[in-house]
Amino acid sequence: MTSVQRGLTRRQFSVGLASLATATATRAMSETTLPTIDTHAHVFHRGLKLAPGRRYAPDYDAPLSLYLEQLDHNGMSNGVLVQPSFLGTDNSYLVECLKQTSGRLRGIAVVDLAVSADELHALDRAGVVGIRLNLVGQPLPDLTAAEWKALLAQVKAMGWQVEIQRNASDLAVLAPQLIDHGVTVVFDHYALPDPKLGVADPGFRSVLKLGATKKIWVKISAPYRNGAAGENFAKEAYPLLRNAYGLDRLLWGSDWPHTQFEAAQTYEKNRQFLDVLIADPSERAQVLASPYQLFRF
Repeated sequence: MTSVQRGLTRRQFSVGLASLATATATRAMSETTLPTIDTHAHVFHRGLKLAPGRRYAPDYDAPLSLYLEQLDHNGMSNGVLVQPSFLGTDNSYLVECLKQTSGRLRGIAVVDLAVSADELHALDRAGVVGIRLNLVGQPLPDLTAAEWKALLAQVKAMGWQVEIQRNASDLAVLAPQLIDHGVTVVFDHYALPDPKLGVADPGFRSVLKLGATKKIWVKISAPYRNGAAGENFAKEAYPLLRNAYGLDRLLWGSDWPHTQFEAAQTYEKNRQFLDVLIADPSERAQVLASPYQLFRF
């Protein structure tokens, strides 16, 4: 072997080692770097048409640009936009925002019972992955009615989720019916037990039992929506929910911009409370990453 050949061989060996080191480092990073996903936020501005019969309307703007700043400043890789109830079934701003972010965000829409398959598929293409039923203050739906059966069949066919905001005692009744329709279910805000009873609420205890179905996810979001002692309740509820559902079915959400609680809440405050709620970093990382497949990131 000539000296030139020996030199080439040594260089090739060095290049090979460098490539191997790079590949190993890349693989290690991919194995340890998990997504951090905020599964509950709202965007809107005062120029949007408001839904008739709304219970509340904000007097400020919460535009997409400001939400993206919150994600960036708090180290969040992805987010989920939930259609606000005061905008009704006009999801146009939600869709516009999803299209601007090149897959960083997903959406949960509010739709009319008579929504067409074409409209649902258009939402799906835009990045919507489910529908929301905000039933607070509303009569409970008759899920056996033909129009509900038709809508839920379409939701199932697309692999979407049904997100519900309702008190725990009613969720315990509604969720099994939804599961019977073959859809995935997500509960908002710790499943909203009676604030006076907290984890002792029989409805909340029934919600815990539903963890065995493996068809339901629970958002550990907005503890302040569970009464004045909401953070204390959350600290009691979290280990119960973790044991009943498992870390892979708990979802963190900021609830930004904290409608009706804006004076006392910020994105950073809620993100920091998660560190208090789940002190173990690996456990917390798993909760922040668990929405990845559910929301189709």
